[in-house]
Amino acid sequence: MSRKLPPLNAIRAFEAAGRHVSFTRAAEELSVTNGAISRQVALLEEWLGVPLFRRTSSQLALTEAGRLYLAELTATLDRVAVASMQLREQAVPTALRINAPPTFTMRWLLSRLPAFQRRRPEVDLRLTTLLAPVNFDEGRYDIAIAGALEPPPHCVSRPFMSELILPVCHVDLLDGGRLREPRDLAAHTLVSFATEPYAWEDWLAAAGVAGLKPGGAIRFEQMYFALQAAIDGLGLALVPLFLAFDDIIAGRLCAPFGVLAAKQRRYFASTAHADPVTESFCEWLVREGSDTEASMQQWLRSQAPSS
Repeated sequence: MSRKLPPLNAIRAFEAAGRHVSFTRAAEELSVTNGAISRQVALLEEWLGVPLFRRTSSQLALTEAGRLYLAELTATLDRVAVASMQLREQAVPTALRINAPPTFTMRWLLSRLPAFQRRRPEVDLRLTTLLAPVNFDEGRYDIAIAGALEPPPHCVSRPFMSELILPVCHVDLLDGGRLREPRDLAAHTLVSFATEPYAWEDWLAAAGVAGLKPGGAIRFEQMYFALQAAIDGLGLALVPLFLAFDDIIAGRLCAPFGVLAAKQRRYFASTAHADPVTESFCEWLVREGSDTEASMQQWLRSQAPSS
């Protein structure tokens, strides 16, 4: 039986516009005009028979149907991108092999790689998402990306982005003033994951409520699912701000306690030795990381209480 799929260009346009909550930024990402994004989104809405955005003269916002549809599409396109990259590994000789954590790869790196490929089209990329400690002796990758307090030993490492690990949750959990201070977590579910670098017990102690028993607990193997659980309103997840930032800006997530008790680490790009290709990629990472940090710092300043 044939699948009845909506126009795929319209899907790409809506997913980018919904992720940024901006036709302008979606147009920049996809290298098309604002008008093209608007037409493709309108085409998809007509095909679905459901409005995906609320439009006013000064604001663009997702409808509830649009928010739910976007969550499904983003997760699906992320999986398609990872599967496609893994298949390319088997067929395309590689010039640069990169290993990075799965959630970092899916929620930050993948959407930015086209910019590097436009700069260096002659470089073929191979991505892996191994979670083992950095080990260049195995010869499985040329660059290892990881978040840590210190760079791995015996490597050439460059820090390219700071990481603030803090609680995030769906904005609906703030309704009715039910989540104003850390002790309110006694009535909420805490979401954790097996590879977490900062445990809820440590955050609660640093926030002054050591030993607090939460209203519930959910545990996953990987951060990606913990973050998705927070987006779906299942509870609060303790994750790096930059991985949740797009969802915060889009109004899907919030950081209810700001940077209270946040843990800071850095992300490093490490190599066994420097060469022109790895240097080019690391310099690009530094620029991208700086842009992300600047956006987050601007947002953090906007959240600070006025004097």
